[in-house]
Amino acid sequence: MREPVNRTILLLDIERFSRRDDVVQAVLRRTLNKIVDQTLEAAGVEATQQYREDRGDGLIVLLSGDVAKTVLLRSLLTTTPELLHEHNLLASESAQMRLRIVLAVGEVAHDPHTGTTGGLVGHDLNQACRLLDADVLRSALAARRNEHCVLAVSAPVYEGVVRHGHRGVRPEHWREADVTVKDGVLPAWIHQSASPDRAPAPADAPAPPSAADRAPAPAPAPATQERSPGAVFHFHGAPVIHGSLVAGDQHGVSGGQVTGDVVLGGTTRTEDGTTDGSRP
Repeated sequence: MREPVNRTILLLDIERFSRRDDVVQAVLRRTLNKIVDQTLEAAGVEATQQYREDRGDGLIVLLSGDVAKTVLLRSLLTTTPELLHEHNLLASESAQMRLRIVLAVGEVAHDPHTGTTGGLVGHDLNQACRLLDADVLRSALAARRNEHCVLAVSAPVYEGVVRHGHRGVRPEHWREADVTVKDGVLPAWIHQSASPDRAPAPADAPAPPSAADRAPAPAPAPATQERSPGAVFHFHGAPVIHGSLVAGDQHGVSGGQVTGDVVLGGTTRTEDGTTDGSRP
């Protein structure tokens, strides 16, 4: 067996692969390899820097230690989802593809045997495979019906790369998830959904009333009644108004002038000492 060396471990698995027929599975496998080719090309990974193993419904990709994990992460967060979107936009419903993806690091040995393929050996690789198959990662992808993949990283990748906030890798976009495995609990970090599956509020929905809006409107001030100027009446003689006698000169009556005496409901004494009633 060759000596183990430190590798970047990239694992990919197609969701619900076994539910497709043979023709569709073949299409999905070709598409997956094409997407991985373009993802690694965008990250600047040369063919001599990678080793792949076909797992039927997925791939194991080992990358040499001189591949920058920051560049690889940026490509997995941008290029891979875009390529999946393009495929699913044109593919039939039966050929839609969504991926679970894990990025880890660790010591891996290659122990090939004549006439067989494969032969990868290593505890770190085993733990990464358990993370890829964990229920928490499957549930995360199932909950993102509007997205095409979910990405998780191992604790060493998070501590060594993600948490430092390199360009395009925002640590606040990851959440920790403990994965229960055969020999204990495996810590991992899952990239958060970019567009949560909830309906946005309509743009034209009325805003909730503020406290000021809910307060009763003040009562309008009573309208001020403008007094019209008093009328001026000129009487000659002693007219009777509703049974009252008006005679003599009177001033200050609604701003007007009345000539004659005014008797309202009583009598008045005239100049010669006699009295006149208020009614004729």
